[in-house]
Amino acid sequence: MIRRILLLLLIGVSLTAVFPFAWREWVEWRYDRYTYTVESAPGERVAVVFGARVYSNGRLSPMLGDRVETAVQLYEAGKVDALLMTGDNRSIYYNEPGAMRDYAIRRGVPAQAILLDPAGNRTYDSCYRAREIFGLETAVLVTQQFHLSRALFICRALGVEAVGVPADISSYSRYNLRWLQWRELGALTLALWDVTRRLPPEEAVSN
Repeated sequence: MIRRILLLLLIGVSLTAVFPFAWREWVEWRYDRYTYTVESAPGERVAVVFGARVYSNGRLSPMLGDRVETAVQLYEAGKVDALLMTGDNRSIYYNEPGAMRDYAIRRGVPAQAILLDPAGNRTYDSCYRAREIFGLETAVLVTQQFHLSRALFICRALGVEAVGVPADISSYSRYNLRWLQWRELGALTLALWDVTRRLPPEEAVSN
C-alpha cells in the first residue's frame, strides 16, 4: 500500500512538472498558424499593442519600443486603421499607454487613430477589455514572439479572432530573454486558469 501511494505521488509530481512544458509546446504549435509578418498580415481594423516597461524619464524600454514601432509599421502599411495601446496605468506616476501613444504620434500616427486602455495590467486584462470594453471581434496582436502565443490563446479564447505580428526588431540580451521565456511557463499555465474562469478584471468596471 505504501509503495502504491508513493508511486502515485511520484506520477503526480512528474505530471505536474511536465505539464507546463507540454502545454507551452502545444500552444506554440496551435497558434503559430495565426502569426504573420507586417507585410503578410491580413487587414484588420485595430492593432492591439501590449504594454511593457517605461523608464522613469518616459523613454520606452527596447521591447516596448519594438512593439509600438511594429504597430506603426502596420498602420503605415495600411494593414490597420487604429492602434489600441493597452498597458499599466495604475499610478499617476506611471503610464504605459500614454508613453506608447506619444511615441506613435512622434512617428506620424494621427492622435485620432490611437485608442488607450489604461487598465491592461495583464495580458488577460488587455484581451478581456479588448472584447468587452472596446468591442473588438478581430484584431492584430503586436508583441514579442515569446509572448505572442499566449496573447493569441487568451484573446481567441475570449472571443477575439486575433492574428499576431511579432515585434522582434532589436537583439535583446540573452539573459533577459531567457528569463522571460521561463516566466512564460508559469504565465501560460495561469492563462489557462484565467480563460476557464473568465472573470472580468476589477479595472474593467472602474475604467
